[in-house]
Amino acid sequence: MGNQEMRAQVAESWQRSAAAGVSVDAPEAPITLDADVLRDHREAHPLAAVFPLLDDVLGQAARDCDAVMAVSDAAAQLLWVCGHPAALRKAERIGFVEGANWDERFAGTNAPGTALTLDQPVSIIGSEHFRHSVQRWSCAASPIHDPHSGELLGVLDITGGDQIVVPQTMAMVRAAVRMAETELAYNRRSEAVGPVVPRRALRIEAMGRHEALLHLEDRSGRSASLRLSPRHSEIVLLLAAAPRGMSGDELNALLYEEDSNASTLRAELKRLRNLLGEELLASRPYRLTAEVAGDWLGVEAQLAAGDVVGAMRSYRGPVLPRSVAPGVVRLRAGVEASVRSAVLHGGRADLMSAWTRSSWGADDYEMWLAQRDAVGATSPLLPLIAGQLARLDRELT
Repeated sequence: MGNQEMRAQVAESWQRSAAAGVSVDAPEAPITLDADVLRDHREAHPLAAVFPLLDDVLGQAARDCDAVMAVSDAAAQLLWVCGHPAALRKAERIGFVEGANWDERFAGTNAPGTALTLDQPVSIIGSEHFRHSVQRWSCAASPIHDPHSGELLGVLDITGGDQIVVPQTMAMVRAAVRMAETELAYNRRSEAVGPVVPRRALRIEAMGRHEALLHLEDRSGRSASLRLSPRHSEIVLLLAAAPRGMSGDELNALLYEEDSNASTLRAELKRLRNLLGEELLASRPYRLTAEVAGDWLGVEAQLAAGDVVGAMRSYRGPVLPRSVAPGVVRLRAGVEASVRSAVLHGGRADLMSAWTRSSWGADDYEMWLAQRDAVGATSPLLPLIAGQLARLDRELT
């Protein structure tokens, strides 16, 4: 990028791209879905139901301004690519075609791949692209989620020249995504057979947060979000980790470093019950009566399924990092150790790089050493790794 200042978001993506071994001189992104596999994969994908809508809304706009619209799956494989014929021909030269994989690990920094990695809307402009062949292009992309489960389904992208570099482009992409998610929700309701009585749902975000964020949904589908106090965060986390419930003595032992008066815990539980509602927090034993999901539980499930990439992408940091409650300390250490071990022994330099770039992994000497071995003798990241190892050598001696 010459002497220009680089956005932090882009700089981190460049580091991920380099750690994955992407060459700045690679002309095209790789094809990971051959034509026959692509057709079946596309037909079975949930976004097939809303592609006609996206094509009508954003695809037509792309054709009108000499650009390209693309829809990928959650693995950054392009399922649909449409647009102005001249733009499509130019896009073929960089491998921006159906079946190609634009994950950062294969294609370097780009809007679809980076939006999926960060799970947020991203614009990549010109020379911010990692590979030289893509630096004549600019793109804006936004993830698409399942409106019920929150699962990441794929990404919507518009790619073109200088005409893309305006704020209205991202606004248009995000609006199209909202329309698609609304359509998916409507289709799901229309497909339901017989009377549906949804359960109450409770989703907890606790990774990398000092105070848990609670998302509540009642039986009628109305939702609300609550930021809990540190103590209430600990209680909800511990109850979520024990679906069968706990006695007051068990919860007391997991919550307080030293023996505490039982009345203190009862007072906290009463305040929490007033906050959540009588129905949601039961007693004898103490338990949550909703369908519970937690961000750390999702990471553990991904690790159990062997999806280290997904687990690392979902891991936002240690669970309630300031908590000293014995049960939370144990849970936090277990999740962190599991993720770290999977990354350390997985041999993936890009995942090791993501770990050491984090606030919790920056001083992980063993991970820096493993990363040095994994990147290879010609990696441009070697000076950075050597510098960090030298820093830690100084600090540890």
